[in-house]
Amino acid sequence: MSGTPKRAPVNAAPGPRVETDVGIFARTFRRSSADAVAHAVADAGFGLVQLNLNAFGLATIPATHDVERIDYAGIRASFARRQVRIWGVSATYNCVHPDRDRRSRETAEADAFIRHAGQLGADVVTLCSGTRDPDDIWRRHPGNDDESAWHDLRTTLDRLLAAAAAAGVRLGIEPEPGNVVSDAVRARRLLDELGPDADLISIVLDPANLLTPVTAAGQDRILSEAFDLLGSSVGCLHAKDVLPASGHAAAGTGLLDYDLVLSLHAALPRVVPLIIQDATEDDVPRVRGFLLDRLHRHSRRVP
Repeated sequence: MSGTPKRAPVNAAPGPRVETDVGIFARTFRRSSADAVAHAVADAGFGLVQLNLNAFGLATIPATHDVERIDYAGIRASFARRQVRIWGVSATYNCVHPDRDRRSRETAEADAFIRHAGQLGADVVTLCSGTRDPDDIWRRHPGNDDESAWHDLRTTLDRLLAAAAAAGVRLGIEPEPGNVVSDAVRARRLLDELGPDADLISIVLDPANLLTPVTAAGQDRILSEAFDLLGSSVGCLHAKDVLPASGHAAAGTGLLDYDLVLSLHAALPRVVPLIIQDATEDDVPRVRGFLLDRLHRHSRRVP
């Protein structure tokens, strides 16, 4: 899709502050309306959110017959009234689903939705790079490493990149061990192959996704390499933790060295937000305080 005209997102982060915004997944505060979610986010001390429409009862990606009926401007206004900026919105589905007809249908729905993302004020629409597993979009499948899966991802992205360019947003790609873009090396391959169209990609970097309980002892090398490979394309960091046994949990409860993570974050070529994931609503004050403390240790100051 090289040569597609690009329009830079228009939403700027508010005011001078410590180096980065700390945001949170909107779905942490599931409520009956966008206004109620925005109220809860603001009351918890956040001015930035990664939105999923399912936080207030809508489908993550609206069906074709619903996409034009949603009051996107009203949703944006609900958050703006609370001084909360919508950094990104989720359009996660299985971009390489083995059922070609289903993949085509869901890609068409994602295409239509992405074209409305600018009305939400979002800079980024986050995707799932997909898996050949037919039932769970985050579960690894051996077919993910086949070149056919890579080809299907590229074909899907060609269509979605055109939608993103038209909407003035970027597509968020997150290295996930269960997906085709499974690590920093494959994310770098994607960016290199896209060439000029890589400007429409925002890497969502979650350090916890790059580690396991076994490899956590080598996280200095693993994470330093990931930041070196992807740094100029990183659009945000997700904040969760790696549990000693298996799985993930809220930041500050596991094996991830957040002093290392935030020193690497502070060295990025541009300021990017840190967005909390996998925290329960009750645990949010602790996680927010933990991250702000670490950020103040490592942050540069915005003039």
